[in-house]
Amino acid sequence: MVRHYRSEPVPREVVERIVSTVRRAPSAGYSQGQRLVVITEKERRAEIARIMGETGWTAPDGRELWLESAPVHILVCTREDDYHERYRQPDKLDDGEEIDWPVPFWFVDAGAALMLLLLGAIDEGLAAGLSGIEGAAAEKVRMAFGIPDDVTLVALVTIGYPAPDPGWSAVTSRRTQPRRPPADIVRWERWYAADGSDLTVDPSAD
Repeated sequence: MVRHYRSEPVPREVVERIVSTVRRAPSAGYSQGQRLVVITEKERRAEIARIMGETGWTAPDGRELWLESAPVHILVCTREDDYHERYRQPDKLDDGEEIDWPVPFWFVDAGAALMLLLLGAIDEGLAAGLSGIEGAAAEKVRMAFGIPDDVTLVALVTIGYPAPDPGWSAVTSRRTQPRRPPADIVRWERWYAADGSDLTVDPSAD
């Protein structure tokens, strides 16, 4: 995650290639509920920064500017109703009814979309950052950028040419929290063995 950028703009065609990757993101039932709002105009980017509490050219605690320095902001959104409408179609009905959703796939798909944006930026030789937008700020962003009531704002992705961000790096979670080892994350074949032992080691790694 990069939280400071050089001032040079990102060419429009590059931004278009990055955002086009979302059209091929995974989507439950091909519901395609992901939505993006791409913001490149300086005044509109400054509005995002203002709403989220970042003003002027120096962060209040001395950290580098993040939001105002990023030449591209992308609001990642999802429309839940697209999923209900799709799964009420005949080929998706379960005994005549919409499925009982095991998890809210509209958010799963939004996560896949924003990951493609992050990876797409890297493929273009750029850098990207990710931020949630919470509470009152989310409502202000919704109003400022005309996001409809039936569309949920999920996250903000910033994209640009990276600049040093030692102030941010010193306080971010990746610096203050250790990375979990693979054994904490990956299990093989099943979570626990039949005897109750923890399967955290690759059985083929001898």
